[in-house]
Amino acid sequence: MALPILYSFRRCPYAMRARMSIVHTNFQVELREVILRDRPEHMMEVSPKGTVPVLLLDRGDVIEESLEIMQHVLNWTLSEDEQHWISRNDDEFKFHLDRYKYPNRYEGVDEVEQRTLASAYLLDLDERLGSSEAFGESLSDALFPFVRQFANHDRDWFDSQHWSNVLEWLKENLESEAFKLCMKKHKQWVDGDDLVQFPTNE
Repeated sequence: MALPILYSFRRCPYAMRARMSIVHTNFQVELREVILRDRPEHMMEVSPKGTVPVLLLDRGDVIEESLEIMQHVLNWTLSEDEQHWISRNDDEFKFHLDRYKYPNRYEGVDEVEQRTLASAYLLDLDERLGSSEAFGESLSDALFPFVRQFANHDRDWFDSQHWSNVLEWLKENLESEAFKLCMKKHKQWVDGDDLVQFPTNE
């Protein structure tokens, strides 16, 4: 039986969180690594919007949103707390992250101001991580690729901030075996290539 096909781009945080859920459940897929400036014809046929990740199930259904891929793979029903943090991450934080990292793409944007606005989310997240309430693995996977992207833009500045819980949480995720497997490099897929099964420990 054919495996589901996952179109992915290694450094995209949305694709990253989808792959993390796949790693944690050992949900086997055929991985097709995409270069976004050279999108495969088949990917555009099944998902004309042209963004990653895209999961094509063996029965022909297509899942085009990273969070929906996570929910499918994990059989995950979001709690109110999880919905709150994912909404803040995907809307509020991602908005400021894009403008902090790519200020030249947005007219009249001040990079430092955007960093400050994004930091409000991280300070709240730091408080949440330090609370006694459990912070689930799936929620962590949904959020940390975006925090990683923010941190990497100016790591010295990020590491000097007073969000010790965020720093420790990010460190644990980056050093995890699951993340190392998630971030294994694969060459760009082209039609006719041998199947790349994911995840695999090889």
